[in-house]
Amino acid sequence: MPVKIRLQRHGKKGKPYYWIVAADARSKRDGKYLEKLGAYNPNTNPATVELNVDGAVQWLQNGAQPTDTAKTLLSYKGALLKNHLAGGVKKGALTEEQAEEKFNAWLEEKSAKIQAKADGLSTVEAKAKADALAAEKAVNDARIAAAAPVVEEAVAEEAPEAEAKASNEEEE
Repeated sequence: MPVKIRLQRHGKKGKPYYWIVAADARSKRDGKYLEKLGAYNPNTNPATVELNVDGAVQWLQNGAQPTDTAKTLLSYKGALLKNHLAGGVKKGALTEEQAEEKFNAWLEEKSAKIQAKADGLSTVEAKAKADALAAEKAVNDARIAAAAPVVEEAVAEEAPEAEAKASNEEEE
């Protein structure tokens, strides 16, 4: 039975949400699966990927073939690296502790990159909000400035008319 690690689509139209599953290659896309390994939400920025790394590594060691997208997600979360390091331990090139140390160092570096991207996005979003507020204030000030002279001119025009009426009343 050939096993594939692939995505199973969930969510509503226009808002996809995927499960990462190990399934028989002959089963339907959204059909039966052997094990759910994680979830992938492309709707967030950066995309949210939750993965059982140890379960994915076990399936990879048993011969499961990931699809292209699933392979990208496994690489993103470090499952392919952990599988590679496990192969090195099996061959005697590394000890278990060295492999675990390398994997943890990679995880820390990756989480720092993801956090930097999230911080950068929040900074850009805050700057865009501040720019929008400044533009809105400028438009508001311009609108007030345009309306203010009209009111002053109207008052100035009414004043001579009132003086003329007063002088007419005095003459009578």
